[in-house]
Amino acid sequence: MKKCIFNWSGGKDSALALYHCLKNPELNIKYLVTTINDAADRISMHGVRVELLEKQAESIGIPLYQVRLPEMPGMKEYDVMMKSTMERFRAEGITHAIFGDIFLEDLKNYRDARLAEAGMTGIYPLWKRDTTELINEFFDLGFETVIACTQERLERIVGKEITAELILSLPDDVDACGENGEFHTFAFKGPIFKKEINYRLGEKVFKQYAAPKDNDDTCFSSTPQKPVGFWYCDLLPG
Repeated sequence: MKKCIFNWSGGKDSALALYHCLKNPELNIKYLVTTINDAADRISMHGVRVELLEKQAESIGIPLYQVRLPEMPGMKEYDVMMKSTMERFRAEGITHAIFGDIFLEDLKNYRDARLAEAGMTGIYPLWKRDTTELINEFFDLGFETVIACTQERLERIVGKEITAELILSLPDDVDACGENGEFHTFAFKGPIFKKEINYRLGEKVFKQYAAPKDNDDTCFSSTPQKPVGFWYCDLLPG
């Protein structure tokens, strides 16, 4: 049996990937691992409150491990912190790290290279599957999710629960699972949860991020190379 960590974002792709992993008797998931913006006390990129993340982990029944990061870590700083974290897991006998990535080759290559440095291997349960097929499977399994963050142009869907009708209404250049960073979600109901995570909608906020400086190698692949805006809907514990 493979001892694993599961890289948990709190969103729909993580939820579906975890569903498949929990059905695999060869995988023993020891921790849900989530990167946290320490200054905001929220999930990195998604902007979801840690309190809701903790409720997810409690409902799933797997211990949560928070990796606390500064608000905009550079690549070197991020790599140092994550390498230390992976080495700590490796010392516990954990050999594999699971991700919900679907088709971003550069990101997968980056993850695999960093894991290899720590003597670990990546597992990608959703890799190269059709994203329309994946979102339909998500619905069919009884999962439900709400959109917590979108690119500026998708303001109309932030704070909405995802339905088949909403997916069909998206512009043609928006991936059905938002795999290119078009939107991020919070999964609150489904077969991996012992009970539904109740939430209510809070304030909707627009944030614009300045272009990084020439020598600023900020770590996240979705970090803009020019000023770009995101809409966030604050999700409050229900």
